[in-house]
Amino acid sequence: MTSLPTASESPTALPQTPRTRPVRLGDRGSHEVALIHAIIDEAPICHVGFVDDAIKGQSGGHGTPSPMVIPTIPWRVGDELLIHGASSSRMIRRLQEGGEACITLSLIDGWVLARSAFHHSVNYRSVMLFGRPRLVSEEVEKRAALDALMEKIEPGRSAKVRAPNAQELKATSVLAFPIAEASAKRRSGPPGDDPEDMDHPVWAGVVPLRLTAGEPEQDPAQIARQKSAG
Repeated sequence: MTSLPTASESPTALPQTPRTRPVRLGDRGSHEVALIHAIIDEAPICHVGFVDDAIKGQSGGHGTPSPMVIPTIPWRVGDELLIHGASSSRMIRRLQEGGEACITLSLIDGWVLARSAFHHSVNYRSVMLFGRPRLVSEEVEKRAALDALMEKIEPGRSAKVRAPNAQELKATSVLAFPIAEASAKRRSGPPGDDPEDMDHPVWAGVVPLRLTAGEPEQDPAQIARQKSAG
């Protein structure tokens, strides 16, 4: 009997493929699993690119293949990236039919202000992932997956909210993509100006950018109900 690999035997880097091999600025690329997972875990939004071959023309003729890119919330369970949506949505239907997707995630860490216009840049961390999803159809796994989404939005929330009922669960589809063909790319640090520009009299450096939560704004309907109950 073949034993399952232990955590220590798990690969630390994904294999490089023609689609995940960095073409430009290769030193910024990475196939490190820990980095790819960390970016997926932090990113609040991903963009899912796929081809929809069922879009009818203006005259209502046969479907014409058309590229589509749709933003949605990503989250991770183990070695899979998950997305969800209405079971009737275009994206879910096409991908559930076996369509392949290209998923991108980006985190912006700062504007890089250089002495020359050409060398202005951005500090960032990003992931590009390719693959075909599997439909999470078994109820226990599907509920656990949606709980994991709640935990990404706010740790501890899945135990406090009302769980999806049977009708809501049926109306929602969860797709799981293997994190197998993916790569990360990142930039950090100060501007890389040319030597002849180093004395140019303009401020140079990095303006940090962060996604931070603001002050919570309670639902007015909840406040009204609390007041009437009191």
